[in-house]
Amino acid sequence: MVFSPDVILQGLISGILIGGIFALLSVGLTLIWGVMRIINFAHGEFFMVAMYIVYFLVEKGGWDPYLTLIVSVPLIFLFGVLVYRSTIQPILADPAMNQIMLTLGLSIVLSAGAQVLFSADPLFVVTKYNRLVFNIGPAVVRIPQLIAFVGSGLTAVLLYLFLQKTDAGRAIRAASQDRTAATLMGIDVERTFLLAFGLGSACLGVAASLMISFYYVSPTVGAFFGQITFIIVVLGGMGNFIGALVGGQIIGLTEALGAAILPGSLSRVLTFTIFILVLLFKPQGLLSRTRK
Repeated sequence: MVFSPDVILQGLISGILIGGIFALLSVGLTLIWGVMRIINFAHGEFFMVAMYIVYFLVEKGGWDPYLTLIVSVPLIFLFGVLVYRSTIQPILADPAMNQIMLTLGLSIVLSAGAQVLFSADPLFVVTKYNRLVFNIGPAVVRIPQLIAFVGSGLTAVLLYLFLQKTDAGRAIRAASQDRTAATLMGIDVERTFLLAFGLGSACLGVAASLMISFYYVSPTVGAFFGQITFIIVVLGGMGNFIGALVGGQIIGLTEALGAAILPGSLSRVLTFTIFILVLLFKPQGLLSRTRK
């Protein structure tokens, strides 16, 4: 175990930055759960699809990584809408186990399909942003990670304002609270569900464009992020927007500090310890009373 102040400082900075990305990924998942009461276990694989789209735009098309936002976001939105229409909408009234098995099966199909199409090898892109860094004392801050943190925060704020200030956002919140009452008030609940699922998926397109400069792409990348986002959503409170942001920071810090101070095989002990403690003592989530 390493407790050097320099190592701890580096872990804190890295944890805060990656926590912003975790929060953005989790906001999409918590939005889907909060509105439809469905946990999309293929959420991580949706992110994997977004990463491949961005990778090919940058590597084969020569796009600037951040300009890919204008393609990745609408494409993943449409991908989410298509998946919702074809697979999830028909089983909304089915037992929860059917929904769980469907999304788990979808995650396996997407992961296996990516391995067939692209092989299991991790892929990286080299851009002009890769080596941009600056120092805070002995700690190194990578510019792409800082941009991703800021971009994730702005996206979360814009999504929050959309949900709070627009008619479509109010319709989403109304449908999440009481579907029957929302229908009686003239809200098209099915269309609202479709929009919510598409928005939750679109967050992954933003994250993919922000992360491609410093993270690899592979068919298994979705498994890691799917697991992390599920932990964060449970930690913050199922369906809680603010809880997802707070949970993302907590898990980002524990992941980074665990990697900094613990041996490689134990690096995720802190994350799962916190997850287990929350399940034992506050299974409804840390911010369950302030759900948005």
